Amino acid sequence: MPEPWWKSAVVYQIYPRSFCDTSGNGVGDLEGIRRHLDHLAWLGVDAIWISPFFRSPMKDYGYDVSDYCDVDPLFGTLSDFDRLLEEAHRRGLRVLIDWVPNHTSDQHPWFVEARASRESPRRDWYVWRDGSPERPPNNWRAAFSESPAWTYDEKTGQWYLHLFLSEQPDLNWANPDVVAAMRDTLRFWLDRGVDGFRMDVIHCIGKDPALADVAADVAAIPYCALNDDPRTHEHLRGLRALLDEYPGDRVMVGEVFLLTTEQVASYYGNRDELHLSFNFVPLYLPWEADRWRGCIDEIESVLGRRDAWPTWVLSNHDQPRHRTRYGGDEGRARAAALLLLTLRGTPFVYAGEELGLEDAVVSEASRVDPGGRDGCRAPLPWDAQEGHGWAGESPWLPWPPEPATRNVAAQRRDPSSILHLYRCLLAARRGSPALRSGTIETIDAGAAVFAFRRRCGDDERLVLVNFSEEAARVEFEGQWRIEVASAGVGTDEVFGGLLPPGQALLLVSGKAD
Repeated sequence: MPEPWWKSAVVYQIYPRSFCDTSGNGVGDLEGIRRHLDHLAWLGVDAIWISPFFRSPMKDYGYDVSDYCDVDPLFGTLSDFDRLLEEAHRRGLRVLIDWVPNHTSDQHPWFVEARASRESPRRDWYVWRDGSPERPPNNWRAAFSESPAWTYDEKTGQWYLHLFLSEQPDLNWANPDVVAAMRDTLRFWLDRGVDGFRMDVIHCIGKDPALADVAADVAAIPYCALNDDPRTHEHLRGLRALLDEYPGDRVMVGEVFLLTTEQVASYYGNRDELHLSFNFVPLYLPWEADRWRGCIDEIESVLGRRDAWPTWVLSNHDQPRHRTRYGGDEGRARAAALLLLTLRGTPFVYAGEELGLEDAVVSEASRVDPGGRDGCRAPLPWDAQEGHGWAGESPWLPWPPEPATRNVAAQRRDPSSILHLYRCLLAARRGSPALRSGTIETIDAGAAVFAFRRRCGDDERLVLVNFSEEAARVEFEGQWRIEVASAGVGTDEVFGGLLPPGQALLLVSGKAD
């Protein structure tokens, strides 16, 4: 059997509000994505994941869904999505979309009906509990605040559960009608031709009906990072069976935001739950060789025991961009890109990483996100003009630093830019079975250098990452040439054994041409 496409793919995440505005309202839209599909095809990614664009009051910028089966007018129409999907497929790009199964908006018709009365037919579609107005049913904490994960509804005299904002009530997945309705929302998009879903906080959908207090020593942690209920696995098996009904290797990518790799690995199941699950450990690692070496070895060991395929991510819409985390150093951002795109697994690239963007500086008065994630969501600059390729009004957030030079048009003209580095790395990955799906073996190359070998049949690559500010001597048997250097792009020079400070190299065996 051929390997599924998602094992060798590189997925490019698009936060639609920040990609490109074509309507002039300052907010990116689906048409803006469509117009720049050629950029993504030129870059060499295999798939795009589009963050939520469904109808929403935008209290959590699309993760509070009021209609799972329609496009919010802010982003366009269903026809716009269908055209985008068709043109992406024509270019060989798969399309994943976000799916938010744990909660809806409080303005979703389901919750409006549920809240109307205790006797509502949809009352049990959400999680309600009795209790006095002064004391929530348990000590669970909501995300984004130190507030309880409960809101008291004065009209009906009960509390409702929300692991996130009070405007995002949790669905009750113990109710078969909820399960059926949510599966129908997946079918709606699968029937339109989407290639899969990124499933938002999917580990939270199953909950212990006892709703017991958590221990005092973890009570300050948002409950969404603690909920690890076995009932979720049954739901995942049902969702996997649904996707398996469709041709084309439709994929489930889970956001399982739990605290250990062992916990996350359990959601891969026995080839009957998630296909992929995000690994967020690298988002919190300092730029230190021993920490990265230990992280990668642990993930390979834990996932290997389950025959589960790793994922790798350096940045996303919820975390500071990795160049910002690494102190603004573009050299480190380049080395990290080479590391990301040569590891064993499926890499996810956040839009703008290929430009080496840093987080925008957002004043207190300009902040809009309840979780304080505005900086990493700054708009993408396409050219050096005043509007940087966006139509009409100023964008919804300030531009990231240096938009006049750190934009797509300028970097495409510069063959030494980080944009061309990403393109070169993606081409090297696409041309190498070892990088796409081969084995990985870490190599002892000294304390400051993380080195590993990728191998598939006769195809072999070596990756060297110097985490230090000093040059390092690294010796290997045989002759190796430099296929890609993080400080530039392809070189085809013979590797002489000296790894420059702060750089990463992709080596291939054989003499230089």
